[in-house]
Amino acid sequence: MREFSRRQAILGLGALTLVLAGCGEDETPKKTADVSANKAGAMASYGVNQQFKATEPLSFDVLYNNHPFYPHKNDWLFWQELTKRTNVTLKAVTVPLSDYEKKRGLLVGAGQAPLIIPKTYHPQEEAFVASGAVLPVSDYVDLMPNFKDKVAKWKLEPELDTLRQSDGRFYLLPGLHEDIWVDYSLAIRTDILEKLKLEVPKTWDDLYTVLKAMKAEYPDQYPMTDRWGVPTPGGNLLKLVAQAYGTRGGWDYQHATWDVAAGKFAYTGAMPQYKQMIEYLNKLVKEKLLDPESFTQQDDAAKAKFTSGKSFVISSNAQSLINDYRAALTENNPDAKIVKIPVPMGPVGDYKIGTRLENGVMISKKALENKNFVAMMQFLDWLWYSDQGEEFAKWGVEGTTFTKDASGNYKIADDVDFVGLNPNAPKHLQKDFGFSNGVFAYGGTTKLLNSTFSEEELAFQEVMNARKPWPVDPPHPFKDDEREQASLWETPLKDHVTQNTLKFILGERDLSEWDAYVKELEGKNMASYLNLVTTAYERFKKDHG
Repeated sequence: MREFSRRQAILGLGALTLVLAGCGEDETPKKTADVSANKAGAMASYGVNQQFKATEPLSFDVLYNNHPFYPHKNDWLFWQELTKRTNVTLKAVTVPLSDYEKKRGLLVGAGQAPLIIPKTYHPQEEAFVASGAVLPVSDYVDLMPNFKDKVAKWKLEPELDTLRQSDGRFYLLPGLHEDIWVDYSLAIRTDILEKLKLEVPKTWDDLYTVLKAMKAEYPDQYPMTDRWGVPTPGGNLLKLVAQAYGTRGGWDYQHATWDVAAGKFAYTGAMPQYKQMIEYLNKLVKEKLLDPESFTQQDDAAKAKFTSGKSFVISSNAQSLINDYRAALTENNPDAKIVKIPVPMGPVGDYKIGTRLENGVMISKKALENKNFVAMMQFLDWLWYSDQGEEFAKWGVEGTTFTKDASGNYKIADDVDFVGLNPNAPKHLQKDFGFSNGVFAYGGTTKLLNSTFSEEELAFQEVMNARKPWPVDPPHPFKDDEREQASLWETPLKDHVTQNTLKFILGERDLSEWDAYVKELEGKNMASYLNLVTTAYERFKKDHG
């Protein structure tokens, strides 16, 4: 790794080369800002897996997504130890999880956001690109040796390309995983399966059969109710079912989806595969196998139905299985048993659909004016991308919250619990210490990811990891004028897709009207939007190969 001074000397040239490579013939390259005067507090030499420590006490504001399961505390060990190790104090600007996206947009748009803006999911950053409200962070990755090291080592360039805009830059520093990580699936009552002599469903057709049998045994109940329907109706469920048919839905919805079979982009909400997703879910609702309130009810209502025994299947991830369901369920019914099942498969087969990129960090444009800009980028690199920083954010302080043996295996402290690893412990890693916090702890090696998993979760991951990875969609970044035009079309298109997806699923609009619905999308500039996407894809392919 080059020393800091040499890296700084070539920073402008290297970043300018990147931007030139990303510009078409009709574009003017944008020069990277000179940050040579903004090195206060920075380390003169900083490299891969070297402990970052600012040369003077520094303080940065960070937008903080306040999770209700582990609400923010000023006296968390996380804050204290972070300052001790890095000489940096983070000042949290707290926003409730339920209001985070809206508040973040208002703050960034008004130029009042903190310098560090985490918990941003691509393509949410695109809304702020044209205005210049956030930095083209790819211009400054030479200040981030750990980030660059992991990208190179794990061959993440194709994934990073999906973040690039038409100028060749990306504006979001994503969390980096060594492998695709699948966490969200469905939880199911295995004691009910045993009672009915049923196997754990492996496909969505299997799930339909299971739900039918449950309904026959419990005719007055909906076998399945679901959560995570607010603010995105059917957020996780639509995502999972859509993936099984080779498209995107729910949390994963994007206007354009690469149709692998056709070898071109299609408008997602009009794809035959999207209709197949709707038909499947409509069948579940029509036959009263899926609670119609699933798509709009608050999480607490969904959890209460499941843990009280009024339903037997619900969306889950590893933490929800432990934190939200198991204890409450067994308290109500000591004989109840629950498991998170491998994601059911559909017509596309045994694919593991996901990305090695996580939600990431945007940097406010104001950061460039800060005399500590270089130090801030080094700090971000250490906390989010170094092995030591990732271990710290996830596990905490060795000897206090965890121990590690000679083989590098982690063990949580005897008096600390996390995801059921130590259920009777008096303290909690997130609630009492602030570690394994979704704002800071994501990404890293597969070994680190697996280190907090129970045997049960490791078994789930083993099944998922045996599946083939789904191809990465090719990039199709818009130019500024295209983005401005696309933005005018996206909201009415998305609203129409969302509203009618729900109507079709709930039976409020008959599926015989599908062609009419597609024509309505055409009336909202669907074809023009798709033409923009195709043009952008072909241009990027021509410029970058």
